[in-house]
Amino acid sequence: MKFLRSLSVQVLIALAAGVAVGAFAAAYGGDIARQVIEGIEALGGLWLNALRMTVVPLIFAVLVTGIAQVSDAAATGRLAARAVLWFVGLLLLSATVSVVLCNAVLAAWPVSETAAIALRAGAQAPAAGVATAPDFVAWVKSLAPSNPIKAAAEDAVLPVVVFAVFVGFALTRLADGKGRTLLEVFQALGEAMIVIVRWVLLAAPIGVFALGLGVGLRAGVGAAGVLGQYIVVASLAGFVIAIVAYVLAVAVGRVPLGRWAQATSPVLATAFATQSSLACLPAMIERSRDDLGVPQRIANLVLPLAVAVFRMTSPAVNLAVCVFVAHVYGLQPSMLQYTGAVFVALAVSVGSVGLPGQVSFIVSVAPICIALGLPIELLPILLAVEVAPDIFRTLGNVSGDMAVTAILARNEPSTETTTQA
Repeated sequence: MKFLRSLSVQVLIALAAGVAVGAFAAAYGGDIARQVIEGIEALGGLWLNALRMTVVPLIFAVLVTGIAQVSDAAATGRLAARAVLWFVGLLLLSATVSVVLCNAVLAAWPVSETAAIALRAGAQAPAAGVATAPDFVAWVKSLAPSNPIKAAAEDAVLPVVVFAVFVGFALTRLADGKGRTLLEVFQALGEAMIVIVRWVLLAAPIGVFALGLGVGLRAGVGAAGVLGQYIVVASLAGFVIAIVAYVLAVAVGRVPLGRWAQATSPVLATAFATQSSLACLPAMIERSRDDLGVPQRIANLVLPLAVAVFRMTSPAVNLAVCVFVAHVYGLQPSMLQYTGAVFVALAVSVGSVGLPGQVSFIVSVAPICIALGLPIELLPILLAVEVAPDIFRTLGNVSGDMAVTAILARNEPSTETTTQA
């Protein structure tokens, strides 16, 4: 966590410095400064390509192992199966709310066309054309890849995700543990890709500085306003999901609002300070047991399972990022594309649980962008300002974890005496 925090600060400083130097060069540097900056930008492109090369193998590996983990968890008992069903339902709700909310917010508060043009030019993204889905029948046929290798090579993320989900479930159904060896291979592949991404991220300050030079050169300091708007939109998505978790706990879990606020307050404070659901797990178990009256056996099963396979804000904030990118590029993905993107968002939210913050941002958001036909060249710039949205991600995640636990405890028979605080 200390590494991630220091890296986040370094990347943010690098972005600010790059934009400032680029803007200064545009105003006072002349043609020579422009040529030098354009040459340095190549380093940013190299760094971005190094990140992109890991996305497809990492997505496939973590999805197969993540789906297998969920399948194993659901098979361990009725309570675990109910928990997994709630996780899936809430992830779907989270994704749907985010798509509607963020499009509505950006319709009422549109991205400045001038700033968007400048930011697009600064990111040097290719001309984006949303991949067309000619009709529903063709879209459905495309879900099952006739050639998974070709689909991966062509960045057809949705078919790759569908294939990975089937492989993950299938490996858990092989008799005599025959699938365990292959699962270990995929797990090792995923860990190897994470190591590579960590290596690439060590150069993130240099890569983002190089990309920031281009943004500053072409967009000037006006890019700061667009990035500020992104922070608000992405953070709002996480905040709204946290509110949804509160409503579910009170309305469905039948927890009095005051009691819920008392139980979650110390957990939210820990979440704000650490930006880690795992670090909040001891506090979540304690407060759920002592303040919410959740039986120990339920808290001990549901909350660790939730931290392992469930992040309620992941699809919401990841889709918020993609919706914002779509508005920057002036693109309007179709309903079928949004449907596919929601499915990808749900799948990668399960597969990317437990990944480091910067790694999970790239591995989670890039496939959704690709599913929507959006360029991903803006993502390194948005990664640099992800610190604030990440706080709201964690606040929503721990709220969702405790809400599901309270809901499941309501109808689960208790066989123990619960200690009250």
